[in-house]
Amino acid sequence: MSWEENVRKVEPYVAGEQPRQTGVIKLNTNECPYPPAPGVRRAAQQFDFERLRLYPDMNAEKLVNALSEHYRIKPEQIFVGVGSDDVLAMAFMTFFNGEKPILFPDITYSFYDVWAEVFRIPYQTCALDERFRIKKEDYLIPNGGIIIPNPNAPTGVMEEPGMFEEIVAANPDSVVIIDEAYVDFGGKSMLPLIDKYDNLMVVQTFSKSRAMAGMRVGYAMANEKLIGYLKDVKFSFNSYTMNMPAIELGTEAVKDEAYFREIVGKIIRTREWTKQQLSELGFVFEDSKSNFIFASHKSVPAGELFEALKANQIYVRHWNKPRIDNYLRITIGTDEQMEKLIAFLKNYLKERTDD
Repeated sequence: MSWEENVRKVEPYVAGEQPRQTGVIKLNTNECPYPPAPGVRRAAQQFDFERLRLYPDMNAEKLVNALSEHYRIKPEQIFVGVGSDDVLAMAFMTFFNGEKPILFPDITYSFYDVWAEVFRIPYQTCALDERFRIKKEDYLIPNGGIIIPNPNAPTGVMEEPGMFEEIVAANPDSVVIIDEAYVDFGGKSMLPLIDKYDNLMVVQTFSKSRAMAGMRVGYAMANEKLIGYLKDVKFSFNSYTMNMPAIELGTEAVKDEAYFREIVGKIIRTREWTKQQLSELGFVFEDSKSNFIFASHKSVPAGELFEALKANQIYVRHWNKPRIDNYLRITIGTDEQMEKLIAFLKNYLKERTDD
């Protein structure tokens, strides 16, 4: 018998391309175009690297306490991990263990079906409507759990918390996870409802609005019982998931609220300018409340635009998948980066029309 018969085979998540050359305009992985808060740099410069011979605090209390103070919830209501991907994977492993399928949108973060396959969790995707909106009734059926991003990715569409509250209230026997990776760019958090509903979990990240994708910090917020179960699984899997620098630097990022608001405001203003420019160039898109725009051109195929942009050192994201193969997901960069993007598109579309 071949040893391969016992291998767990899955189709892995495919991340956005990470170009190695310098001088590119990288708008394909939704990273923040600005550096982390100044306090993060100071903490990194002052960090005592001799401490790395020691294990980190397995409870990451310093970071948890900073988040607790920031959100005005109890430390026992917070779980931290190595990016929101780690937190979500732990949540899948912890809460989605029934025989009924878990539910999530058909157009969404493409890690969800990967985790479901890895952990052998039955799942069912719920089709978004023609405007990429959630259909509430799809989540009012028997299920083994629910996960929905808000704003959604890759569409950027935000749904009102009231609709999600109806879904949470209608599923008291299932854990409902709202993935809020992009909520800081104009979304509305479900966090105020975690004390009202014991089956609700909210997950956020430092990778986008706090400019720390390279440090990998994510966190979940829920009632104490849910967080307790999540910690039990984590400590049975790997007690020391968060490294010491991530705890220290993440704490400093939470403390600087003024800087956080400043860079989020910049990204929102640039996004709104970019929406206007793209619209004038013939692009169509649903209103984005994230740090990216999911756009399709009225006459030029997305695949063609993707290749033309890439050939000119501008990287955006394109998926060759049903329903979204004619869309580009464009991360919001600095004003200068977006101006260069728009200038290229104007020139390319004009030359194409002239030909």
